[in-house]
Amino acid sequence: MNLRERIVYIDQTLDQLYPNPPIPLNHRDPYTLLIAVLLSAQCTDERVNKITPALFDLADRPEIMAKQSVDRINAIVRPCGLAPRKAQAIHDLSIIINEKHKGEVPGNFEDLEELPGVGHKTASVVMAQAFGHPAFPVDTHIHRLAQRWKLTSGKSVTQTEKDLKRHFPKERWNCLHLQIIYYGREHCSARSCHGLGCMICQNCFPGRKSKIVTTKS
Repeated sequence: MNLRERIVYIDQTLDQLYPNPPIPLNHRDPYTLLIAVLLSAQCTDERVNKITPALFDLADRPEIMAKQSVDRINAIVRPCGLAPRKAQAIHDLSIIINEKHKGEVPGNFEDLEELPGVGHKTASVVMAQAFGHPAFPVDTHIHRLAQRWKLTSGKSVTQTEKDLKRHFPKERWNCLHLQIIYYGREHCSARSCHGLGCMICQNCFPGRKSKIVTTKS
């Protein structure tokens, strides 16, 4: 398949497999989604979903979270990687949201990315899933699959995001990034497929013999 044929095939296949992909992180509103996405860095969604019920029972609004001590937040989120840093970020961003944004998560990239602990990927997830703004959040897993499927030649998630946005229509971005995540988990994981074993890899590259090694900056 050439690039255009791969794009069409991948798009159609993922939409058939996952027509209505749910957001994998449990949340109640934009604020709890923001916190869950922040916690998911270097941590599985499954573990985050086990932690957030206790955290949101403690505080599920920024004005309440801002009143909690960092130590108390950290005690709950400790099972996540980088817990002390995340606990501090959760506390600090809650203060900013409460004081600067009247208690509401801002619905734009500029203000989101100014919040402690919130990078472009986290902001993209919130913009896409909480506010319906077209975005294509790219994490290391999507970056890996995009390389395996030769949808990008970039070594960074930044370039991969640009390439995926160029390949697929804007109205598919929010759904497609979730579909790729689910497909990667079920069929094209880091330790199993290596670009050789799953349905998409086999059909797009039937002559491929060597494992694909993900490159990143």
